[in-house]
Parts: sequence; structure tokens; C-alpha cells
Amino acid sequence: MNGYERICAALKGEKPDKTPIMLHNFMLAAREHGISMEQYRNSPKAIAETFIAAMDKYQYDGILVDIDTVTLAGAVGVPVDFPVNDPARSHIGNLANLEDVVHLKPVRVEDYRYIQIWLEAVRLLKTYYKDEIHIRGNCDQSPFSLASMMRGPQNWMLDLMMGSEGQIDALLEYCTDAGSQFIKLMAQTGCDMVSNGDSPAGPEMISPEMYLKYAMPYEKRIVEVAHNAGIAYTLHICGNTDVILEYMLLTGADAFELDYKTDIGRIYHTLHNTNTFIGNIDPSGVLAMGTEDLVRIKTMELLSVYKGSNRFILNAGCAIPPTTPSGNLKMMIETARNFG
Repeated sequence: MNGYERICAALKGEKPDKTPIMLHNFMLAAREHGISMEQYRNSPKAIAETFIAAMDKYQYDGILVDIDTVTLAGAVGVPVDFPVNDPARSHIGNLANLEDVVHLKPVRVEDYRYIQIWLEAVRLLKTYYKDEIHIRGNCDQSPFSLASMMRGPQNWMLDLMMGSEGQIDALLEYCTDAGSQFIKLMAQTGCDMVSNGDSPAGPEMISPEMYLKYAMPYEKRIVEVAHNAGIAYTLHICGNTDVILEYMLLTGADAFELDYKTDIGRIYHTLHNTNTFIGNIDPSGVLAMGTEDLVRIKTMELLSVYKGSNRFILNAGCAIPPTTPSGNLKMMIETARNFG
């Protein structure tokens, strides 16, 4: 099997010849390729070449094309800061008052420069690898997360407790439309999978009841957009998601990329027969700061739990830090390749 076939097998619940590996390594890949994040984010060619170099070095199966967590926010008018050596970020929202949601103008996310760069990078990689390596086009933020960026996290939490239900729904609808546009555009690149993050919707920020009311239904609609485009979908939520795992299943996502803080036994019990699990080695404490021996031990522990299921793709639980030692990443991959 090649990398594309291994990932596809895991998504279908079929047995791959080796453990499939997909890395969330864009920051590390750029650093090892010798370019700044500023150079990376501004050139589709640089992004593609960065991942090709990383693939040549580490020999994994699936490329997760990521740039930052604020591209979709920038496309809807959120002020964005562009550090030279770090991914872009946002600090304040662009919707000062929730009642102003009625004045938001329709947006075409394809008009935003960084959306086009992201899409072209995915096209270049898919053209280069064809059906040899699985290409996942990340699409930034889910509707709940995007609403949080537009209002600012603190204001958004207050909105959920004290705001008008109609205005909250209106903002989430606006964000769902923007997110759906990005998913449709990404699907047109020919990529094999799309994904979103929705970390502010996790239990560390809101209650399971709020997740079920304000986040899950809109995640579900984004999944439906992906499926209508004929493409698989992965949902990522950081933090400990133990108490919402069963609610997350209601989204219909094909795969879930979960943080190391979520109990692996609970993940296995909930997902192993029906949905593919992507993860979940600790990116900081183990991969970036641990020893090669610790990486080997933690990888073995994870693989041992999931040995009874074909629905597994090895990755870190979130983005791999740029300071991660090459030897640690190679150890994780070597351990997985030799397992069983």
C-alpha cells in the first residue's frame, strides 16, 4: 500500500498494511525547510515545497495542509496580525456589538488573498502526489470558533449566557455560510479530505449542553457540505473532550482528531467501530520536549490501545511545535512502522 491507500483504508475501516501516519507539522516543516512563516504563508509554491521536503525526510502517509487558525477570520474582516516567524493570529474581533450582526454584509471568502494561497498550495500538492499521498486540506475554523473570533472570546462567552438567541443564531448562520464556502472551494482542489477546528466549543470553554445547542448543529451542517461535495471530513477539538465525544458523533464526521488530554480508552470505546480516530501523541510534552525513549513508549501505548481497530491514523494531538527534534518525530514514525 502507498500512503494514500493506507489513509483511505483507515477511513473505511479496512486493514492497512502498516499504521497510517498523518502529521500536523506545518510549523516544523517550514523551519526545517529554512523559511520563515512569513515566506511560507505568502507563497503556494513555498508551502508545497515545504511539505514535499518533509515527506521526503520522514516518509509518512498523509499531508495536512495548514497555514494558521485565522485565515477564515481574516476573510470575514477580523483584524489579523502577521508575525514574521509565527503563524498569523488575531487579538480582537470585528463585531463590537452582537446586535450589529444584522448589518454584516455577505462575504465571498474566495476574495481573500490567503484563502487563494491555501487553495493553490493544496492543488499543487495534489497534482504532485496524485494518488500516492493522502492530501488533507484544512479549512480553518468551524462556525462556533469563527463566531468567537468575530466577537472576541470573552464577549462571545457573555453572548452565550446573556445575548439574544436570535442574534446568536444569526451570527452562527453567517459563520456557517463562510465556512461552507471554504469547504466547497477546498473540495474543488482535488484534495482527499477536508477538516475544521472547533476548539472553543470544547468542554474547557463551554458546557456539553452549550456544545449540543450552539456548536454541534453547525458542525453537522459543515460536514454535510463536505459530504455533498463527495469528500471525507475530519473535526478537531483541543482539550479534554471526554464528556462530548458521543455528541460529536452526531456531526456525522468521518474522523475525529483529538487532543492527548482526552482519555484514549474512552476514545476507543466510543469510536473504534464507527469513526476513524486521528491522534493523539502529546505534541509539546512528548514530541517537542520528551526524549526519544519517551516518544517510543507513548507511541507504543497508543498503538496498543488501538490494535483492535482499523480506524486509526497516527498523529500528534494538535500542531507539532517547530522546536520538535527531528529524532523524536522519526522515532514516532519508526515505532508505528514496526508495530505488530
